[in-house]
Amino acid sequence: MSTVTTFRVRGWHVLLMMLAFFGAVIAVNVVFAVVAVQSFPGEDVRRSYLQGIQYNNTLEERRMQAALGWQATARLAPSADGALLEVTLRDRNGAAIEGASVAGELQWPTTDSFDRTAAFESVGGGRYVAPLADLHPGRWRLRARAERDSGALDFEAELTWANQR
Repeated sequence: MSTVTTFRVRGWHVLLMMLAFFGAVIAVNVVFAVVAVQSFPGEDVRRSYLQGIQYNNTLEERRMQAALGWQATARLAPSADGALLEVTLRDRNGAAIEGASVAGELQWPTTDSFDRTAAFESVGGGRYVAPLADLHPGRWRLRARAERDSGALDFEAELTWANQR
């Protein structure tokens, strides 16, 4: 004679199943949150808190730059080694601004792993160029500053680079 045991769901079975379900949901959420913060912490600029405290100084500097009347345009052009980042500086009357010191950073919008600094040199006519080797195709953001004895200009430009080779 054989005895058949039947399985019956009891209260502690239900408790274990609910704990396992919610434990899995919480574990997946924690993993997703950690990966999200590690891949992009949400800061667009470094030391954003300190920049916020000094925001009135930034506004005053921007007013002075607007009164100066400088204008900047930027573009990416193909070159023998990859790409050439060109910035043109003009004053209020459209005259070329010579003798400025231009420094900037080319930023990839979604991650800073492709970001690179641009070392500009003057080529005359208010034009300043920076060679860039192996530039990744796509949309880029240029954040730069031009300085001369008479003033300075902070500017940004959205640029698109298609693989030209």
